[in-house]
This record gives sequence, C-alpha cells and structure tokens, in this order.
Amino acid sequence: MDADLTTGERIRALRESRGMSRPVLAQLCGRGPDWLKKIETGERELTSHPLLLRLATALQVADLSVITGTDTVAAAATAAPLGRLTHPGMPAIWSAVMTRSLTPAGSPVTAGSLQGRVDQTWRLWHASAHNRTEVSALLPDLIRDGEHAVRVLDGDQRRQAHVALSDIYRLTGQATAYVAPAELAWVVADRALAAAQAADQPAAIAAASWNLGNILRETSYAEEALRVVEEAAALIRPHLDGAPDDWRGIYGALQLHAAVTAAREGQEGDAWRYWEKGDQVAKSLPASYVHPSTVFGRANVDFHAVSLDVDLRKAGRALGAADDLDPDVMPSVERRARLWVEVARGHLQRGDRTAALHVMQMAHRIGAETVAYTPSAREVAASLWRSAPRALRPEAARLAVDVGIATA
Repeated sequence: MDADLTTGERIRALRESRGMSRPVLAQLCGRGPDWLKKIETGERELTSHPLLLRLATALQVADLSVITGTDTVAAAATAAPLGRLTHPGMPAIWSAVMTRSLTPAGSPVTAGSLQGRVDQTWRLWHASAHNRTEVSALLPDLIRDGEHAVRVLDGDQRRQAHVALSDIYRLTGQATAYVAPAELAWVVADRALAAAQAADQPAAIAAASWNLGNILRETSYAEEALRVVEEAAALIRPHLDGAPDDWRGIYGALQLHAAVTAAREGQEGDAWRYWEKGDQVAKSLPASYVHPSTVFGRANVDFHAVSLDVDLRKAGRALGAADDLDPDVMPSVERRARLWVEVARGHLQRGDRTAALHVMQMAHRIGAETVAYTPSAREVAASLWRSAPRALRPEAARLAVDVGIATA
C-alpha cells in the first residue's frame, strides 16, 4: 500500500483486489452501498471502531494498519468498546415474530380491544424510563393476538385489526431498535407496512413508512429513506383536508424524518426545507397536540431544530436553540432524554466536556434505557470516559458503567 493513500482509498483498493463489489462489502458490514461509497471517496470519515473491525473481517485483513495507514482513524482502536447491544426481552419477541403460526392461534379479541391495548402500550413506551424492558414484556402476546385477529375477523373489523397489527409491529421496531438482529428489524418493518396496506388506510401506511424510513436511514440507505417518506407524504396529502388530527400528525412526522435524513447527509438547505414543512403542520394543529406514537407536535418540531443543527455541526446555534426550550412540555420521557443527548453532542462539538457530562447525566436520569440503547448516546458516554477532565473522570466512568460500556 502506498503510504499516501487515505483510509477510503485503501478500502477501495483492498475491495477491488478481492473482486468484491461495493454492495457486497457494504452488506457484509451491515451498511448500504452509499455509506461505503462515501467512505471510499473521503466524503465521510470512518470513526467507528466496530465498523473498522467488520471491514477488516470482510476484507480478510488481520492488521488494521493496512486499512488505516497513518490516518487519525487509527486512534479509534483505543476507543472504549461500545459492546454489542442486547436486551433480555429479545428472545421472546424473536419467537413471536419469527415463528408465526400459519394457523390462527391466540386469545379471542375484538379489533377495538386490540387497538386499546396497543395505544396503552405506546403510552407506556413514552412514559417509562425503562420503556424497552416494560414494553418488551407485553409485545409477544400483542403480536400473537394481533396475528390471530387479522385471521379470524371479517370485514371492517379485519381492516381495523390490520391497523392495530401495523401499530404493533411499528412499536416492536421501536422497542427492538439497535438490539434486534438485522433480519428481524427488516421483517418487522415489512410486516408493519404490509398490514397497513391490507387495511388500505392512508394514515396507517404513512406511519408504517415512517417506521421503514427509520430502518433505511439507520442502515445508511439515506436516498431510499427519503424516497419512502416522500411517497408516503404524497399518499396521505390529498386526504388531509378535514382529516383527524392524527393524520396531519403523521404527515408532519414524515417531514421531520426527511429533515433529519437530509441533515445527516449534510444537505442543510433540504433539511431546513423539510423542517419548515413540519413546522407549518404543527402550527395547523392545536398547541397541545401530540401524535400518540411519533410524538409529533409543537415541542417535537422545536426539539428537531436542535437535532438538525447538531447533525449539521452548528453546535453554537443548536445550544442557543436548546436554551429557549422547556423540555417538560414534551410528554415523552424517551424524547426528552434524546433531546439532552443531542445537547451533549453539541457541547462535545465545542470541546466542553464538563457541560457534556453534566447533560448526559441528566439524560440518563430521565431515560436510562433510552441512553443505554441509543448508539449516539453511548458514543458520547464513551468519548467522555476517554477524555473527561481529570477531576471528572470518576463521574464519567460511573456514567459509562451505567450505560453499559466496558471500562475495564
């Protein structure tokens, strides 16, 4: 290898020398080809040590320096290990999803009672600091009862049951995000969309598309994520006049989803254009309105303004916007915790580790499982553990342990 080659150029040379296509190597790393293209062209830095290890394994390279050369990315090898995320509720959820019976099996249920249980579980997801554990305990029975309902009910009851089943699979996607094997994540997203389409209900299809967009974005299929949410927005848009508030709420959530996706791709103009569309939707709804699953509403639109600026590396502007927010107006514990994680990221971008540690401790007190099972939060905690001021290292180490990051 030429010593002057960048990490991306080295990866491309190794890939091509092995006769591998970009999609194949990306798939072996659990990412999309667009992600790998940006790494190879230098448009995106490779800062994740676990991804570096996946690339090395896929390329059959035993010495990481063959990939990193003298690039600063080699320093990632000294990072605190973030570990593989697991949750004790996964085996039961896996069984309910992946061993679906071909014959009706489950408790007798009406569409209305099923939807009531789903709505209650969504409220639990947003209200509990231990939402993954509590919701995961309820999901296996919900999944089985939902599958049973769509097989034994008829007519309008069956369509309503399909809407409820779609909601169940969307909630399953939320509760297992970052801990589910890739195959389960895709199955859950596909079933949520299929159930919504079987119900032939635009709002349910839009909500399932929002969920699918999350999966696509988190696996680096940004273009596909945008396409899905834009198509869903176009599908529901003609039905918004006179529609229930929740239909407009999911339409607004699609705009915010697109805004975040664009921001993470560095498309600042598009990001704020989508955000402004979401802002207009929020203004058309009652001031106290909150969508039951996506928590779209006035507060969430304002929270997203902070997230966009952090993703766009406009830390000063993000922190200024955060100063003007009242987090308590957001009824979702999960979303409040995520806001403080974004604020901590902003402080880290400015080099203020003391403030970042303080804010991350707040985030953990508000939503312990949100912090423990969100990769961006874990990365902040790991960074603080590595580089906190000497006087704060014991606190940073305690946070790392609480979040589940090995510090030994």
